[in-house]
Order: sequence, then C-alpha cells, then structure tokens
Amino acid sequence: MAFDDPKEAVMAKGKNQHVVKHPEGWAVKGAGNSKATKITGTQKEAQTVAERIARNQGSDTKIHGRDGRIRAGNSYGNDPCPPKDRK
Repeated sequence: MAFDDPKEAVMAKGKNQHVVKHPEGWAVKGAGNSKATKITGTQKEAQTVAERIARNQGSDTKIHGRDGRIRAGNSYGNDPCPPKDRK
C-alpha cells in the first residue's frame, strides 16, 4: 500500500471492532461486517477478543449494551489529535 502523504500511512488502520448482543450470547463484529468474527457466552469475553483484534489492527472498540446503544469504547490506533493531559 503506497501513500503520497506520510500522515496517511500513520492513519491507516483496520476496522473498528463492535461487541454486540447475539442470540447465542455476545458477538464481535468488524465494522460493516454482517457475520460475527467470534461469538462468546459473555460480554466480557467478547470485549477481550475485540480488544485483542483492535490492538493488532490499530483500530477502536465499540461496546454496545443490551439495548444496542454504544456504552463504551477505546482507541488502540495512532490518534492524530490525542487528548491533552491537564494534570
């Protein structure tokens, strides 16, 4: 994969990983995918799988509640605008 702008190379990342309710428990799905990457018995197990994939791909996790709304998430990529520490 070639980039004209070096900043584009830093910002390239994999799909965000969503943890969503599934009839058999909880599923990890890549953004835009119709099929689950992994189905687990608990949300915590699915979150662990999603975090591992997101770290590997330099992407984000989106943890959905039982109601389908995003309730948490984390970024494992190179954020071009990281938060400033105000301590």
